[in-house]
Amino acid sequence: MNDLTLIIPAKNEAESLPKVLEELRKFNYNISVVLHKTDHQTIKSIENYDVKLVFQENFGYGDALILGMNTCESKYFCIFNADGSFNPNELNMMIKKVETEKLDFVFASRYQKNSGSDDDTFVTLVGNYFFTLIGKVFFNLNISDILYTYVLGKTESVKNLNLNRKDFTLCVELPIKASRKGMKISSINSFERARIAGKKKVNALRDGSLILLYLIKIFFKKN
Repeated sequence: MNDLTLIIPAKNEAESLPKVLEELRKFNYNISVVLHKTDHQTIKSIENYDVKLVFQENFGYGDALILGMNTCESKYFCIFNADGSFNPNELNMMIKKVETEKLDFVFASRYQKNSGSDDDTFVTLVGNYFFTLIGKVFFNLNISDILYTYVLGKTESVKNLNLNRKDFTLCVELPIKASRKGMKISSINSFERARIAGKKKVNALRDGSLILLYLIKIFFKKN
């Protein structure tokens, strides 16, 4: 599907990213890999794959995603992990939901019926429920997994959000700003697979604190 670009932020993913791209060969999607020029091992590991390299000058997970979305030229975009935890077989279901329900964004969820995770821990499970509850109560978000960044949507819509969070807080900035602009969002069931290699790049305590502070700040900010 040439109307969809997978945006894959990568940092030291030489072991896992080639396996992810190999699995994606059977799908007709555009792929943009966002990383630093200095990540030579990852760049070398994917040199035989048909992907667009987008070089990040600044730092941060959110910064990489914003760069990828802002340089996206297809009708739809999807944030896709480089560690193998996202199942590409779920993409058709996500695209169909966006098109049939005329949504701006669809958020995959590990906590709906027929969903789950092989990578969640007790700490991240509790954290996700806590922040998702805050999203529902204080921001009227009708999604069930606010911290899961498997998100597909209209490129035009995401560019209109003027996202600016450079770190992991982007995962809550996106749905909150979309809701405040009256955009249509929804969730779909998903199963998170165990990552192929490496450790989580999210620090539960540090990033959880940043997210909580951002939620407090944006609650009192009207736009």
